[in-house]
Amino acid sequence: MAISKIKAVFAANIQELWSIVTSLENYQWRSDLSRIEVLNEKQFVEYTKEGFPTTFTITATEIYKRWEFDMENSNMRGHWIGTFCEIDGHTEIVFTEEVTAKKWFMKPFVKLFLKKQQNQYIADLKKALQ
Repeated sequence: MAISKIKAVFAANIQELWSIVTSLENYQWRSDLSRIEVLNEKQFVEYTKEGFPTTFTITATEIYKRWEFDMENSNMRGHWIGTFCEIDGHTEIVFTEEVTAKKWFMKPFVKLFLKKQQNQYIADLKKALQ
């Protein structure tokens, strides 16, 4: 299992940041996605630009504090935790992903892939807030 954590602070209020991150309708700011399909109130599927699907199952929601979900596709399964904290008019986020590769040959690359994805997500989020 690979674990990757990223922390960032944004000059935005917690309500705005929460709204952007948790929206399943307004995802166009994400450079890696082509679409999101909502299956029900707890499950959704994200499709990459190449059409590769990943299914997410929301496991915990504490508005403006914490959002968690399990995720799975043909290559991996894992769990994602996002925490939000407002500090002096800024919002700190901490995103932690725990992922297990399903294919043995992918295991050495999982952590590097997670870091790359997390960095892209934060870069996209910064652009969305401008």
